Amino acid sequence: MRLKVLAGIALMSYSLQSVAALDTKADKLSYSLGAILAEQLKQFESINADALSQGIKDTLENKPLALDKQEMFKLIETARQEQLTDEAKKNLEKGQAFLKENAKKPGINTLESGLQYKVIKNGQGVKPQENSEVTVNYEGRLLDNKVFDSSYNRNQPATFKLNQVIKGWTEGLKQMSEGSVWELYIPADLAYGPGGIPGRIGPNEMLTFKVELLSVKKDSLGKEEKKK
Repeated sequence: MRLKVLAGIALMSYSLQSVAALDTKADKLSYSLGAILAEQLKQFESINADALSQGIKDTLENKPLALDKQEMFKLIETARQEQLTDEAKKNLEKGQAFLKENAKKPGINTLESGLQYKVIKNGQGVKPQENSEVTVNYEGRLLDNKVFDSSYNRNQPATFKLNQVIKGWTEGLKQMSEGSVWELYIPADLAYGPGGIPGRIGPNEMLTFKVELLSVKKDSLGKEEKKK
């Protein structure tokens, strides 16, 4: 969350308090900004609407603020960090519970690292090494089954060095032969960890990928693999 953006939205949304109907463009803009602010503030569990309104009112009317700005930013940052810590804990627990149950299903293989995979199709080509360049199609999903990234949707396979992606991908694709299609179930510590990707992947979220290994660049392989 960008706190500066939220602060700006909060200041601009105050004018809605005295609006009975959304008759003007300014009324509608104010309402829209207020709705967006409220949606973003839902992540905080303890929001006092009256105190929030008072802060907006005091600022818009150039009144002295009840707290100094340094204290306010510290409070907001502390609340944000507490919220992220709580979210990370919950996501980690959900992911661990899913993987525990998933491991019991037919066709699921679990590696020592905790990475799980299911073979949809086994290819007959070479296996990539850690520094190999590979081309893949993939679809990534969160635990709630929401797609957060897909080369299929872009109609464009992805090419990258295997040692330049998340650990779960590096480990998983090294097990695959060219032409294979697997599902990878990646624990948080082999994905993006507590940092996540803001706006796309939450802290400590486990990820599921369907991965199709289209090709392995031959000059990125060791001599033994090239002979196969």
